[in-house]
Amino acid sequence: MTTPSAQLATFAAQLRFEDIPAHVVRRTEDLLVDWFGSAVAGHGSRPVEALTRVVMKMGPSSGPSEVMVNRALTSPYIAAMSNAAASHVAEQDDVHNGSVFHPATVVFSPALAMAQALGASGRQLLTAAVAGYEVGIRVGEFLGRSHYKVFHTTGTAGTLAAAAAVGNLLGLNAQQMQHALGSAGTQSAGLWEFLRTGADSKQLHTAHAAGAGLMSALLAQEGFTGAAQILEGAQGMAAGMSSDADERKLTDGLGTRWATAETSFKYHASCRHTHPAADALLQVIQQNALYPNDIVRVVTHVHQGAIDVLGPVVNPVTVHQSKFSMGTVLALAARFGYAGLTEFDGHFSEADTRAFCDRVEMALDAEVDGAYPQRWIGKVTVHTRDGRVLKGRVDEPKGDPGNTLSRDEISAKAIRLALYSQGATEAEMQTALKVLWGMAQVTVVPTLIPRKA
Repeated sequence: MTTPSAQLATFAAQLRFEDIPAHVVRRTEDLLVDWFGSAVAGHGSRPVEALTRVVMKMGPSSGPSEVMVNRALTSPYIAAMSNAAASHVAEQDDVHNGSVFHPATVVFSPALAMAQALGASGRQLLTAAVAGYEVGIRVGEFLGRSHYKVFHTTGTAGTLAAAAAVGNLLGLNAQQMQHALGSAGTQSAGLWEFLRTGADSKQLHTAHAAGAGLMSALLAQEGFTGAAQILEGAQGMAAGMSSDADERKLTDGLGTRWATAETSFKYHASCRHTHPAADALLQVIQQNALYPNDIVRVVTHVHQGAIDVLGPVVNPVTVHQSKFSMGTVLALAARFGYAGLTEFDGHFSEADTRAFCDRVEMALDAEVDGAYPQRWIGKVTVHTRDGRVLKGRVDEPKGDPGNTLSRDEISAKAIRLALYSQGATEAEMQTALKVLWGMAQVTVVPTLIPRKA
Protein backbone atom coordinates (compact mmCIF):
# COMPACT_ATOMS: atom_id res chain seq x y z
CA MET A 1 0.00 0.00 0.00
CA THR A 2 1.30 3.46 -0.86
CA THR A 3 1.77 5.45 2.34
CA PRO A 4 0.87 9.14 2.80
CA SER A 5 4.58 10.01 3.06
CA ALA A 6 5.23 8.24 -0.25
CA GLN A 7 2.30 9.95 -1.98
CA LEU A 8 3.44 13.36 -0.80
CA ALA A 9 7.00 12.65 -1.94
CA THR A 10 5.82 11.46 -5.35
CA PHE A 11 3.75 14.60 -5.86
CA ALA A 12 6.66 16.89 -4.91
CA ALA A 13 9.11 15.01 -7.13
CA GLN A 14 6.90 14.82 -10.20
CA LEU A 15 5.34 18.31 -10.15
CA ARG A 16 6.06 20.25 -13.33
CA PHE A 17 5.26 23.82 -14.36
CA GLU A 18 2.67 22.61 -16.87
CA ASP A 19 0.74 20.90 -14.05
CA ILE A 20 0.14 24.15 -12.18
CA PRO A 21 -2.99 26.19 -13.01
CA ALA A 22 -2.36 29.73 -14.27
CA HIS A 23 -3.96 31.39 -11.25
CA VAL A 24 -1.67 29.41 -8.92
CA VAL A 25 1.38 30.52 -10.92
CA ARG A 26 0.22 34.13 -10.61
CA ARG A 27 -0.26 33.75 -6.86
CA THR A 28 3.19 32.18 -6.54
CA GLU A 29 4.67 35.23 -8.27
CA ASP A 30 2.80 37.43 -5.77
CA LEU A 31 4.20 35.40 -2.90
CA LEU A 32 7.73 35.60 -4.31
CA VAL A 33 7.63 39.40 -4.52
CA ASP A 34 6.17 39.60 -1.02
CA TRP A 35 8.93 37.32 0.31
CA PHE A 36 11.65 39.40 -1.37
CA GLY A 37 10.50 42.55 0.41
CA SER A 38 10.60 40.76 3.76
CA ALA A 39 14.07 39.34 3.03
CA VAL A 40 15.48 42.79 2.25
CA ALA A 41 13.77 44.10 5.40
CA GLY A 42 16.07 41.89 7.47
CA HIS A 43 19.00 44.20 6.71
CA GLY A 44 20.33 45.74 9.92
CA SER A 45 18.36 43.45 12.22
CA ARG A 46 20.61 42.50 15.14
CA PRO A 47 19.68 38.77 15.31
CA VAL A 48 19.76 38.40 11.54
CA GLU A 49 23.11 40.12 11.18
CA ALA A 50 24.52 38.02 14.04
CA LEU A 51 23.32 34.77 12.51
CA THR A 52 24.63 35.82 9.10
CA ARG A 53 28.08 36.58 10.50
CA VAL A 54 28.24 33.17 12.15
CA VAL A 55 27.09 31.10 9.17
CA MET A 56 29.28 33.01 6.73
CA LYS A 57 32.33 32.11 8.80
CA MET A 58 31.46 28.48 8.07
CA GLY A 59 30.94 28.89 4.34
CA PRO A 60 32.78 30.12 1.28
CA SER A 61 33.40 33.84 0.76
CA SER A 62 32.25 33.53 -2.82
CA GLY A 63 29.66 31.46 -4.64
CA PRO A 64 26.55 31.55 -6.80
CA SER A 65 23.89 32.40 -4.20
CA GLU A 66 23.16 35.86 -2.84
CA VAL A 67 22.74 36.95 0.76
CA MET A 68 20.16 39.71 0.91
CA VAL A 69 21.29 41.51 4.04
CA ASN A 70 24.90 42.12 2.97
CA ARG A 71 24.86 41.40 -0.79
CA ALA A 72 27.55 38.76 -0.42
CA LEU A 73 27.73 35.72 -2.70
CA THR A 74 28.24 32.33 -1.07
CA SER A 75 27.04 28.73 -1.14
CA PRO A 76 23.32 27.88 -1.38
CA TYR A 77 23.36 26.48 2.16
CA ILE A 78 24.71 29.65 3.77
CA ALA A 79 22.53 31.96 1.67
CA ALA A 80 19.41 29.93 2.44
CA MET A 81 19.99 30.18 6.18
CA SER A 82 20.66 33.92 6.20
CA ASN A 83 17.77 34.78 3.89
CA ALA A 84 15.35 32.62 5.88
CA ALA A 85 16.27 34.43 9.07
CA ALA A 86 16.04 37.79 7.32
CA SER A 87 12.65 37.23 5.74
CA HIS A 88 10.96 36.30 9.02
CA VAL A 89 12.17 39.05 11.34
CA ALA A 90 9.97 41.95 10.24
CA GLU A 91 6.81 39.86 10.79
CA GLN A 92 5.58 40.79 7.31
CA ASP A 93 5.98 37.41 5.56
CA ASP A 94 3.00 35.39 4.38
CA VAL A 95 0.90 32.87 6.32
CA HIS A 96 -1.38 29.96 5.46
CA ASN A 97 -4.32 30.01 7.85
CA GLY A 98 -5.29 26.35 7.94
CA SER A 99 -1.79 25.13 8.75
CA VAL A 100 -0.76 28.18 10.81
CA PHE A 101 2.44 28.13 8.79
CA HIS A 102 4.61 30.82 7.15
CA PRO A 103 5.68 29.16 3.89
CA ALA A 104 7.68 31.84 2.06
CA THR A 105 10.56 32.20 4.47
CA VAL A 106 11.39 28.47 4.43
CA VAL A 107 10.54 27.83 0.75
CA PHE A 108 11.81 30.77 -1.28
CA SER A 109 15.01 31.19 0.76
CA PRO A 110 16.46 27.74 -0.09
CA ALA A 111 14.76 27.53 -3.50
CA LEU A 112 16.19 30.83 -4.75
CA ALA A 113 19.64 29.98 -3.39
CA MET A 114 19.63 26.60 -5.14
CA ALA A 115 18.11 27.98 -8.35
CA GLN A 116 20.93 30.53 -8.56
CA ALA A 117 23.49 27.77 -8.00
CA LEU A 118 21.99 25.48 -10.64
CA GLY A 119 21.34 28.13 -13.25
CA ALA A 120 17.69 27.13 -13.14
CA SER A 121 14.94 28.92 -15.02
CA GLY A 122 12.24 31.05 -13.48
CA ARG A 123 9.65 28.39 -14.25
CA GLN A 124 11.73 25.82 -12.40
CA LEU A 125 11.96 28.15 -9.39
CA LEU A 126 8.20 28.76 -9.36
CA THR A 127 7.48 25.03 -9.70
CA ALA A 128 9.83 24.22 -6.84
CA ALA A 129 8.15 26.86 -4.69
CA VAL A 130 4.71 25.36 -5.31
CA ALA A 131 6.05 21.91 -4.38
CA GLY A 132 7.40 23.38 -1.13
CA TYR A 133 4.20 25.25 -0.30
CA GLU A 134 1.96 22.24 -1.00
CA VAL A 135 4.08 19.88 1.11
CA GLY A 136 4.69 22.29 4.00
CA ILE A 137 1.07 23.38 4.27
CA ARG A 138 -0.18 19.79 4.32
CA VAL A 139 2.36 18.78 6.94
CA GLY A 140 1.26 21.70 9.11
CA GLU A 141 -2.39 20.76 8.72
CA PHE A 142 -1.56 17.12 9.46
CA LEU A 143 0.26 17.94 12.70
CA GLY A 144 -2.76 19.87 13.99
CA ARG A 145 -3.56 22.33 16.72
CA SER A 146 -1.91 20.33 19.48
CA HIS A 147 1.42 20.61 17.68
CA TYR A 148 1.19 24.39 17.34
CA LYS A 149 0.53 24.79 21.05
CA VAL A 150 4.20 23.93 21.76
CA PHE A 151 5.97 23.85 18.40
CA HIS A 152 6.59 26.67 15.93
CA THR A 153 5.14 25.00 12.84
CA THR A 154 7.22 27.11 10.45
CA GLY A 155 10.33 25.59 11.99
CA THR A 156 9.02 22.03 11.96
CA ALA A 157 6.87 21.64 8.84
CA GLY A 158 9.15 24.19 7.22
CA THR A 159 12.05 21.74 7.17
CA LEU A 160 10.06 19.39 4.91
CA ALA A 161 8.80 22.29 2.80
CA ALA A 162 12.39 23.35 2.13
CA ALA A 163 13.40 19.79 1.26
CA ALA A 164 10.50 19.43 -1.16
CA ALA A 165 11.29 22.70 -2.93
CA VAL A 166 15.01 21.99 -3.31
CA GLY A 167 14.37 18.34 -4.16
CA ASN A 168 12.09 19.39 -7.00
CA LEU A 169 14.78 21.73 -8.35
CA LEU A 170 17.37 18.95 -8.16
CA GLY A 171 15.11 16.62 -10.11
CA LEU A 172 14.92 14.00 -7.36
CA ASN A 173 12.81 10.96 -8.20
CA ALA A 174 9.97 9.90 -5.91
CA GLN A 175 12.10 7.54 -3.83
CA GLN A 176 14.86 10.10 -3.39
CA MET A 177 12.29 12.73 -2.41
CA GLN A 178 10.90 10.39 0.23
CA HIS A 179 14.41 10.01 1.65
CA ALA A 180 14.81 13.80 1.60
CA LEU A 181 11.57 14.25 3.54
CA GLY A 182 12.71 11.57 6.00
CA SER A 183 15.98 13.36 6.66
CA ALA A 184 14.22 16.71 6.91
CA GLY A 185 11.57 15.47 9.32
CA THR A 186 14.06 13.99 11.73
CA GLN A 187 15.66 17.45 11.99
CA SER A 188 12.41 19.37 12.55
CA ALA A 189 12.61 21.77 15.48
CA GLY A 190 11.25 24.97 16.97
CA LEU A 191 9.65 25.66 20.38
CA TRP A 192 7.53 28.65 21.44
CA GLU A 193 9.27 29.08 24.79
CA PHE A 194 11.40 31.91 23.38
CA LEU A 195 8.40 34.25 23.45
CA ARG A 196 8.46 34.51 27.24
CA THR A 197 11.75 36.38 27.23
CA GLY A 198 11.73 37.83 23.72
CA ALA A 199 14.69 35.68 22.65
CA ASP A 200 15.98 35.52 19.07
CA SER A 201 15.03 31.89 18.46
CA LYS A 202 12.38 32.59 15.82
CA GLN A 203 15.07 33.57 13.32
CA LEU A 204 17.05 30.44 14.17
CA HIS A 205 13.95 28.31 13.54
CA THR A 206 13.55 29.49 9.95
CA ALA A 207 17.29 29.51 9.21
CA HIS A 208 17.63 25.95 10.49
CA ALA A 209 14.56 24.75 8.59
CA ALA A 210 15.80 26.22 5.31
CA GLY A 211 19.32 24.90 5.75
CA ALA A 212 18.33 21.46 7.00
CA GLY A 213 15.76 21.01 4.23
CA LEU A 214 18.27 22.02 1.56
CA MET A 215 20.88 19.67 3.00
CA SER A 216 18.35 16.84 3.18
CA ALA A 217 17.58 17.15 -0.53
CA LEU A 218 21.28 17.20 -1.45
CA LEU A 219 21.91 14.18 0.75
CA ALA A 220 19.12 12.27 -0.96
CA GLN A 221 20.69 13.09 -4.32
CA GLU A 222 23.87 11.40 -3.05
CA GLY A 223 22.00 8.24 -2.04
CA PHE A 224 21.65 9.11 1.66
CA THR A 225 18.50 7.47 3.04
CA GLY A 226 15.87 8.79 5.42
CA ALA A 227 12.91 7.32 7.29
CA ALA A 228 10.25 6.12 4.86
CA GLN A 229 7.36 7.20 7.10
CA ILE A 230 8.80 10.15 9.00
CA LEU A 231 5.38 11.77 9.24
CA GLU A 232 2.91 9.03 10.18
CA GLY A 233 5.25 6.26 11.37
CA ALA A 234 5.09 4.72 14.85
CA GLN A 235 8.04 6.84 15.97
CA GLY A 236 7.66 9.66 13.48
CA MET A 237 6.78 13.32 13.79
CA ALA A 238 3.11 12.86 14.70
CA ALA A 239 3.96 10.32 17.38
CA GLY A 240 6.34 12.69 19.09
CA MET A 241 4.88 16.10 18.29
CA SER A 242 1.09 15.87 18.06
CA SER A 243 -1.96 14.40 19.76
CA ASP A 244 -4.49 15.22 17.03
CA ALA A 245 -2.66 14.38 13.80
CA ASP A 246 -4.85 13.49 10.82
CA GLU A 247 -3.15 11.44 8.07
CA ARG A 248 -5.84 12.31 5.55
CA LYS A 249 -4.64 15.90 5.47
CA LEU A 250 -1.25 14.88 4.05
CA THR A 251 -2.73 13.89 0.70
CA ASP A 252 -5.95 15.91 0.67
CA GLY A 253 -6.58 16.99 -2.92
CA LEU A 254 -3.00 16.63 -4.14
CA GLY A 255 -2.95 18.11 -7.63
CA THR A 256 -6.53 19.44 -7.44
CA ARG A 257 -6.65 21.56 -4.28
CA TRP A 258 -3.85 24.14 -4.57
CA ALA A 259 -3.10 25.22 -1.02
CA THR A 260 -0.54 27.71 -2.33
CA ALA A 261 -3.38 29.90 -3.58
CA GLU A 262 -4.97 29.89 -0.11
CA THR A 263 -1.99 31.71 1.43
CA SER A 264 -2.54 35.13 3.01
CA PHE A 265 -0.39 38.26 3.02
CA LYS A 266 0.38 40.24 6.14
CA TYR A 267 -0.83 43.82 6.41
CA HIS A 268 0.21 44.74 9.96
CA ALA A 269 3.85 44.08 10.96
CA SER A 270 2.97 41.73 13.79
CA CYS A 271 2.05 38.16 14.65
CA ARG A 272 -0.86 37.13 12.44
CA HIS A 273 -2.90 36.15 15.50
CA THR A 274 -3.29 39.87 16.26
CA HIS A 275 -4.51 40.91 12.80
CA PRO A 276 -8.19 39.87 12.99
CA ALA A 277 -8.73 41.77 16.25
CA ALA A 278 -6.76 44.78 15.01
CA ASP A 279 -8.89 45.00 11.87
CA ALA A 280 -12.10 44.59 13.90
CA LEU A 281 -11.01 47.35 16.29
CA LEU A 282 -10.17 49.66 13.38
CA GLN A 283 -13.63 48.97 11.98
CA VAL A 284 -15.25 50.15 15.24
CA ILE A 285 -12.99 53.19 15.48
CA GLN A 286 -13.66 54.29 11.92
CA GLN A 287 -17.41 53.67 12.02
CA ASN A 288 -17.82 55.59 15.27
CA ALA A 289 -15.13 58.28 14.84
CA LEU A 290 -13.39 57.26 18.06
CA TYR A 291 -10.06 58.41 19.44
CA PRO A 292 -7.88 56.12 21.61
CA ASN A 293 -8.75 58.03 24.77
CA ASP A 294 -12.46 57.46 24.07
CA ILE A 295 -11.91 53.74 24.70
CA VAL A 296 -11.75 52.39 28.25
CA ARG A 297 -11.75 48.64 27.52
CA VAL A 298 -11.35 46.31 24.56
CA VAL A 299 -12.24 42.63 24.74
CA THR A 300 -10.82 40.61 21.85
CA HIS A 301 -12.74 37.40 21.20
CA VAL A 302 -10.10 34.96 20.03
CA HIS A 303 -9.22 31.35 19.28
CA GLN A 304 -7.13 29.23 21.64
CA GLY A 305 -4.07 29.45 19.38
CA ALA A 306 -3.94 33.21 19.93
CA ILE A 307 -4.04 32.73 23.69
CA ASP A 308 -1.31 30.07 23.51
CA VAL A 309 1.08 32.25 21.49
CA LEU A 310 0.23 35.76 22.66
CA GLY A 311 -0.70 34.99 26.27
CA PRO A 312 2.89 34.61 27.55
CA VAL A 313 3.79 38.14 26.38
CA VAL A 314 2.56 40.28 29.26
CA ASN A 315 5.25 42.98 29.37
CA PRO A 316 7.02 43.33 26.03
CA VAL A 317 10.48 44.84 26.37
CA THR A 318 11.71 44.62 22.75
CA VAL A 319 10.20 45.64 19.44
CA HIS A 320 10.02 42.04 18.26
CA GLN A 321 8.41 40.81 21.48
CA SER A 322 5.85 43.62 21.27
CA LYS A 323 4.66 42.20 17.95
CA PHE A 324 3.34 39.23 19.95
CA SER A 325 1.44 41.44 22.40
CA MET A 326 -2.23 41.77 21.53
CA GLY A 327 -2.52 44.93 23.61
CA THR A 328 0.46 46.62 21.97
CA VAL A 329 -0.71 45.83 18.45
CA LEU A 330 -4.22 47.12 19.14
CA ALA A 331 -2.81 50.21 20.84
CA LEU A 332 -0.70 51.08 17.80
CA ALA A 333 -3.59 50.38 15.44
CA ALA A 334 -5.86 52.63 17.52
CA ARG A 335 -3.29 55.42 17.73
CA PHE A 336 -2.02 55.40 14.15
CA GLY A 337 -4.54 53.43 12.09
CA TYR A 338 -1.92 50.79 11.29
CA ALA A 339 0.58 48.68 13.23
CA GLY A 340 3.55 48.97 10.88
CA LEU A 341 7.31 48.82 11.27
CA THR A 342 7.70 52.53 11.97
CA GLU A 343 4.88 52.48 14.50
CA PHE A 344 6.47 49.61 16.42
CA ASP A 345 9.97 51.05 16.38
CA GLY A 346 8.97 54.53 17.44
CA HIS A 347 6.03 53.97 19.74
CA PHE A 348 5.76 50.43 21.19
CA SER A 349 7.02 51.47 24.63
CA GLU A 350 5.47 54.93 24.88
CA ALA A 351 3.25 55.70 27.83
CA ASP A 352 0.14 56.13 25.65
CA THR A 353 0.73 52.74 24.01
CA ARG A 354 1.25 50.99 27.33
CA ALA A 355 -1.81 52.66 28.84
CA PHE A 356 -4.01 51.44 25.97
CA CYS A 357 -2.37 48.02 26.11
CA ASP A 358 -3.49 47.67 29.73
CA ARG A 359 -7.09 48.17 28.61
CA VAL A 360 -7.02 45.18 26.21
CA GLU A 361 -7.89 41.61 27.15
CA MET A 362 -8.32 38.32 25.31
CA ALA A 363 -11.31 36.04 25.81
CA LEU A 364 -11.78 32.60 24.27
CA ASP A 365 -14.74 32.68 21.87
CA ALA A 366 -16.48 29.46 20.86
CA GLU A 367 -17.38 30.64 17.35
CA VAL A 368 -13.92 32.02 16.61
CA ASP A 369 -12.21 28.97 18.06
CA GLY A 370 -14.48 26.60 16.15
CA ALA A 371 -13.69 28.29 12.83
CA TYR A 372 -9.94 28.34 13.47
CA PRO A 373 -7.59 27.57 11.80
CA GLN A 374 -9.45 27.44 8.48
CA ARG A 375 -10.90 30.92 9.17
CA TRP A 376 -9.44 33.62 11.39
CA ILE A 377 -12.43 35.68 12.49
CA GLY A 378 -11.86 39.02 14.22
CA LYS A 379 -14.34 40.02 16.93
CA VAL A 380 -14.02 42.81 19.51
CA THR A 381 -16.22 44.42 22.12
CA VAL A 382 -15.28 48.04 22.72
CA HIS A 383 -16.37 49.91 25.85
CA THR A 384 -16.27 53.70 25.51
CA ARG A 385 -15.77 56.42 28.10
CA ASP A 386 -19.32 57.66 27.55
CA GLY A 387 -20.81 54.24 28.35
CA ARG A 388 -21.39 52.74 24.91
CA VAL A 389 -20.66 49.07 24.15
CA LEU A 390 -19.70 48.65 20.49
CA LYS A 391 -19.14 45.46 18.53
CA GLY A 392 -16.73 44.91 15.67
CA ARG A 393 -16.38 41.91 13.40
CA VAL A 394 -14.12 41.04 10.45
CA ASP A 395 -14.53 37.67 8.75
CA GLU A 396 -11.51 38.04 6.46
CA PRO A 397 -8.65 40.22 7.73
CA LYS A 398 -6.87 42.34 5.13
CA GLY A 399 -4.47 40.09 3.23
CA ASP A 400 -6.63 36.94 3.29
CA PRO A 401 -7.50 35.43 -0.13
CA GLY A 402 -10.95 37.01 -0.09
CA ASN A 403 -9.52 40.39 0.99
CA THR A 404 -6.14 40.14 -0.66
CA LEU A 405 -3.48 42.68 -1.59
CA SER A 406 -3.26 43.85 -5.18
CA ARG A 407 -0.01 43.58 -7.12
CA ASP A 408 0.47 47.34 -6.73
CA GLU A 409 0.03 46.97 -2.96
CA ILE A 410 2.49 44.06 -2.85
CA SER A 411 5.09 46.05 -4.79
CA ALA A 412 4.56 49.12 -2.62
CA LYS A 413 4.91 46.99 0.50
CA ALA A 414 8.18 45.48 -0.74
CA ILE A 415 9.63 48.90 -1.53
CA ARG A 416 8.46 50.27 1.82
CA LEU A 417 10.18 47.40 3.64
CA ALA A 418 13.43 47.96 1.74
CA LEU A 419 13.49 51.68 2.38
CA TYR A 420 12.66 51.16 6.03
CA SER A 421 15.61 48.81 6.55
CA GLN A 422 17.83 50.68 4.07
CA GLY A 423 18.49 47.28 2.55
CA ALA A 424 18.04 48.56 -1.00
CA THR A 425 17.21 51.79 -2.79
CA GLU A 426 13.92 52.36 -4.54
CA ALA A 427 15.68 52.14 -7.91
CA GLU A 428 17.28 48.83 -6.95
CA MET A 429 13.92 47.49 -5.82
CA GLN A 430 12.19 48.59 -9.00
CA THR A 431 14.82 46.76 -11.06
CA ALA A 432 14.46 43.60 -8.97
CA LEU A 433 10.67 43.75 -9.09
CA LYS A 434 10.69 43.77 -12.89
CA VAL A 435 12.60 40.48 -12.80
CA LEU A 436 10.42 38.97 -10.08
CA TRP A 437 7.08 39.87 -11.69
CA GLY A 438 8.33 38.31 -14.92
CA MET A 439 9.89 35.24 -13.30
CA ALA A 440 7.96 32.79 -15.49
CA GLN A 441 9.82 34.18 -18.53
CA VAL A 442 13.30 34.26 -16.93
CA THR A 443 15.73 31.86 -18.59
CA VAL A 444 18.30 31.80 -15.76
CA VAL A 445 17.48 33.07 -12.27
CA PRO A 446 19.88 35.98 -11.62
CA THR A 447 21.05 37.75 -8.51
CA LEU A 448 18.42 40.31 -7.58
CA ILE A 449 20.40 43.04 -5.81
CA PRO A 450 23.72 44.25 -7.25
CA ARG A 451 26.83 43.90 -5.13
CA LYS A 452 28.14 47.16 -3.69
CA ALA A 453 31.57 48.28 -4.82
